[in-house]
Amino acid sequence: MIRVVRETHEPPENVAQRLECAGGVNPFGEPNYRAVWGWNRLAWIGGKFAESDPATGSLLRELVELRQEPKYSAVNRWHIERWVPPEIYGSPHQWYSQTVERENGVSIPALGPYPSRGEYEHCFTLEDPRGEFVQLTSTVAEHIASAIEWSRKFPRSSRRTRLYERERRDERNYEQWAYDALDDAVPAFHKQPFVTVL
Repeated sequence: MIRVVRETHEPPENVAQRLECAGGVNPFGEPNYRAVWGWNRLAWIGGKFAESDPATGSLLRELVELRQEPKYSAVNRWHIERWVPPEIYGSPHQWYSQTVERENGVSIPALGPYPSRGEYEHCFTLEDPRGEFVQLTSTVAEHIASAIEWSRKFPRSSRRTRLYERERRDERNYEQWAYDALDDAVPAFHKQPFVTVL
C-alpha cells in the first residue's frame, strides 16, 4: 500500500517577526502577512469526491462532503499571504448564495464556511524565474511585504490612468514616426513635374 506523506515546515520565528514589522497586525492581533509552506496551507473545498480502490483503480464510492485540500499547486514552495477582512467577501448571506452547490440533493458550500475572521490570500510564491526553489529568509520576506505595502499607497485608478496615458503617448509617437518614414520614402510631388505659373 502506498501512503502519501506530506512534507511540512513552519516559518522561522525571525521571518514571522519581520513580516509583522513590515505589515502590522489585523484587528484580531494576528499579523497582516504570513509565510506558509505549500503543503501546510489547506483550504476548504466542497463537492462530490470519488474514492477508488488503490489496487484496481475501480470506483469504490462517491462522497458529497466538505474537506480540506492543499490550497496551492506549488506545494513544495514558500508562499507569502496577506490577511483580508471578512467584508471583502460580502455578507454571510451573499457568501452562501454565491458558493453553495447542490450535489445529489445535498447543499454544500463549495468554498467552505464564511470567513468571519477574514482570510489570508496569496501574494507571492518564492521561486526563481525558472520556477526553482528559493529558500525563505527574513530579509526576503520583509522585502516582499514592504513592497506590497508600498504599492498599496497608490490607488489603482491613478496607476491605470498613468498606464493609459503612456500607451496613448507611445501610440502617438509611433504614428508620427511612421508618417515621417512614409513621407521621406515618397519623392517630392510624387515624381510629377512642378511648374510655377505667375
